Amino acid sequence: MSDRIINILAEGFGKIMLASIQVTIPLTIIGFTLAMIIAIAMAMIQYAKVPVFTQFARFYIWIFRGTPLLVQLFLAYYGLPKVGIVLDSFVCAVIVFSLNEGAYCAETMRSALEAVPAGQLEAGYCVGMNYFKIMQKIVLPQAFRTAFPPLSNSLIAMLKDTSLVAEITVADMFMAAQKIVGRTYEPLWLYIEVALVYLFFSTILTILQKHFEKKLSAYNSRETVIKDAGSARGRL
Repeated sequence: MSDRIINILAEGFGKIMLASIQVTIPLTIIGFTLAMIIAIAMAMIQYAKVPVFTQFARFYIWIFRGTPLLVQLFLAYYGLPKVGIVLDSFVCAVIVFSLNEGAYCAETMRSALEAVPAGQLEAGYCVGMNYFKIMQKIVLPQAFRTAFPPLSNSLIAMLKDTSLVAEITVADMFMAAQKIVGRTYEPLWLYIEVALVYLFFSTILTILQKHFEKKLSAYNSRETVIKDAGSARGRL
């Protein structure tokens, strides 16, 4: 590898990492946080089977799961100005990613909620808890433990998908690499470099995912032991 390539990669690494701190990581954190708020709301609406709102939730999920993310970004950034709605590119990316990821996570949360035994809900009513208290204290914590692995996978996928925002002029890691490629005409090494940076962040998230999955598994094991001990005492 020549000195010129090494210098280009050194320059590229600094600019790629700066873009990750300024754009990619904030976009991922903000977008996924908002997506989870949307997902929980849509999942709870479907779980409660509220007639009109359930149909709205299903329609929203159908639209955003059925159309490509890149098309959604283009519609929001290039299409909405035609009807008088002009959005900053970063804000546009946050909104689209939140809505898109929220649709996928809503289905994950819905299936996790439905996996909680119906008896848990009935037990909550028996001890005088209202619906929202039951959801907060009993159902949602159990659903989150079930949904954690697929939600973690969604977060990792979203981190990688943020590379698409370069298409709507957001100065993310991929755009930082593209600018240097346009000036140096060295696409191979620079695109390998940005791919490795994405791989680095994805690996960190994967390690964290495995760590928390072990914690949840240990918690579930202790909970099972306590329940079994309680049942045994009840039989005695």
